[in-house]
Amino acid sequence: MRRKNPRQTMPITEAWRGMTFTRRTLLVGGGQMAVGAALATRMAYISVVDNDRYVLESESNRVNLTLVPPRRGWIVDRHGKALANNRVSLRIDIIPDRLHNKDLVLGQLRTLLRLDGDAMDRIERDLKAASGFQPVAVAEDVTEQDYSAVLVRLPDLSGIAPARGFARNYPTGAAVGHLIGYVGAPNAEEYEKAKNPLYITPGFKIGKDGLEKYFEDVLKGKPGARRVEVTARGKVVRDLSTQPDVQGKTVHLTIDADLQEYVARRMGRESGAAIVIDCLNGDILSFVSMPSFDPNSFSDGISNSEYAWLRADDHQPLINKATRGLYPPGSTLKPMAAIAAMEHGVDPGEKHTCIGGYRLGSRFFRCLGRHGTIDMPTAIEKSCNSYFYWLGHRLGYDAIAPTARLLGLGEEYQLAGSAQRYGTIPDSEWKMRKYHREWSASDSLNAVIGQGYVLANPLQLAVMAARIASGRALYPRLINRQFENKPLPFAEEHLAVAREGMNRVVNGPGTAVRSRLPLDGIAMAGKTGTAQVRGLASGGNGKGGTWKYRDHGLFVCFAPVDNPRYAASVVIEHGMGGSRAAAPVAKDIFTFLYDREKAMAALEGFEAGWGGTITERMNRDYAAWKAGASSDPEPGAPR
Repeated sequence: MRRKNPRQTMPITEAWRGMTFTRRTLLVGGGQMAVGAALATRMAYISVVDNDRYVLESESNRVNLTLVPPRRGWIVDRHGKALANNRVSLRIDIIPDRLHNKDLVLGQLRTLLRLDGDAMDRIERDLKAASGFQPVAVAEDVTEQDYSAVLVRLPDLSGIAPARGFARNYPTGAAVGHLIGYVGAPNAEEYEKAKNPLYITPGFKIGKDGLEKYFEDVLKGKPGARRVEVTARGKVVRDLSTQPDVQGKTVHLTIDADLQEYVARRMGRESGAAIVIDCLNGDILSFVSMPSFDPNSFSDGISNSEYAWLRADDHQPLINKATRGLYPPGSTLKPMAAIAAMEHGVDPGEKHTCIGGYRLGSRFFRCLGRHGTIDMPTAIEKSCNSYFYWLGHRLGYDAIAPTARLLGLGEEYQLAGSAQRYGTIPDSEWKMRKYHREWSASDSLNAVIGQGYVLANPLQLAVMAARIASGRALYPRLINRQFENKPLPFAEEHLAVAREGMNRVVNGPGTAVRSRLPLDGIAMAGKTGTAQVRGLASGGNGKGGTWKYRDHGLFVCFAPVDNPRYAASVVIEHGMGGSRAAAPVAKDIFTFLYDREKAMAALEGFEAGWGGTITERMNRDYAAWKAGASSDPEPGAPR
């Protein structure tokens, strides 16, 4: 068999190899073309169909949009003086999505801002709960020095966002604590109710108490917005656009800011309340409850230790005593009882002999003295219990209670921002409904001198004084609401008898003669009251001993006597008597209304003995409490 020549097979092999290479090239090329076509199709889809979505995502990585908390509206007094305004506040926030190397950044912030362990724990919790671009507050109200220290290190602090904003400010501090209230950051419950992203924006505060809460919709304003271009690490490149916030509206009060501050300072270390009302229209000029708290502390974020100090204070600085404190009004109700008696036919000139008390059956109700034979104005002047026991037994308290209510006692007023406890003006129907027992004659004797079941708050006592002084049914107001203020249904001569008795309390040989005004041509009329404290320690008389067992001191008054313009009530808890504790405060308040220079000179002397102003004393007392020391100057003494 003849062999094939190898040279003859070579062209066939080369041709075959060429054909194989060409087929592979076509397959690879076709695959590449298919992939390219798919990529081109996808790119076309992205650029045409999904263009808006990817542009938005790109913008979100490059552009940061943040809400700007609005500035709250001001709260001002009757003359336009600020009781609550805004101040510039420097703050440091963290943007979680921009935060890299968290431990390093937080460590540097802790050193720069001197953050304590509680602050660091709070930041860690907030960072875990936050996400995206939702800012997390690191520190508020930082100093210019600390703010600058963070700014210069900003390139090394990824995710840190310094900001200039506004914080709430209360120029007179504790003097307006219970009147204005305070603001604070919204809690989780408030956020869930509002469903507003502004509620989780650092620096945004809402009204939490008092007028700040009551007027929240008026004061809160409208937020602004800021768009900035940022790097991948969160550093601001440039501002793109800003929509300014709209500040809230201003709220105008009837309060006199200077008087408000003076009254708070004059109350000093006492616990109680003082209200001053304009007898022409019912305007509240001063609304003070002491001791108080500094609303600036709450606005800035009060510490746990400071809040614990306020709660531990037995003088109860967190309670608004002006409307929520209830006290037996004591003898301050005697002018009211006199008006009721005259309206029921009792002649004010009719006399009763005080023998040191009044006998009812086998029980002897004691008086504070043996006043002899006296008429109605003299009974008010000398605060004779025996005379009013006689009236109470003669008329019965069912005849007196309606007059008490017409003069404002037992009434709840529509007062902006102030929750109230309206006390008790009892009668036989009330006792049967509450205790299922008949009203007794002894109940009438106790009630007619402002003891027993009778309770009132300082605002009601001030209204009573204003109505007796003006003869009109004045309604107290903190804002310019219109009330009719109709004349009271009492004979003018009956009101005049009550006023004359109150005039003699201060300007005659009465119980408050030492509180006569040191002013030429201006006289103050008033009525002292001393109310026993329930649970009085056995064997005590309420004039000494442990502070919490002492009698309350009360005083109601108006001035000038001949043409009343102002009325007031002062309650000093455990003050041991109205003439001793409450009347001197009222004297200085009315002195301030007519001669500020003389009143301020007296106040400076008081404060020197008390150890400084409200703020100075609060700071010192808080420091002493933290150190474990007593803040009282002596055991059981008023603060």
